[in-house]
Amino acid sequence: MLGDKDAAANIAVKNLERAREFYKDTLGLTQIGSEGQEVIIFKSGNTLINVYKSQFAGTNKATAVTWVVGQDVDGFVQQLKAKGIAFEHYDMPGVTRNGDVHVADDMKVAWFKDPDGNILNIANR
Repeated sequence: MLGDKDAAANIAVKNLERAREFYKDTLGLTQIGSEGQEVIIFKSGNTLINVYKSQFAGTNKATAVTWVVGQDVDGFVQQLKAKGIAFEHYDMPGVTRNGDVHVADDMKVAWFKDPDGNILNIANR
């Protein structure tokens, strides 16, 4: 039923202007719209990301958005670090870490947070 339909990510933030700067200027997403002072709509590849104002911003303790960046995870980490992004480090069974990149077999992942503490990541698949 929904398997062939596009989906959008929704990210709660406290400060919409600060979020706009982060998602647009730091991450390089394209703003394609807004709904007053409550929602900013970004395009990332073929995906829409709705960033909306909420008192519950940053309360999710799980990954909110993953960007699949291909095999150059390390290169993307360096580019994001150059823009001031600090990466998170997690201890997980069967996972090693090479700098800021977590590695499990052929999977590579690096986690970081937005200004409200939402957990985001880049991965090779």
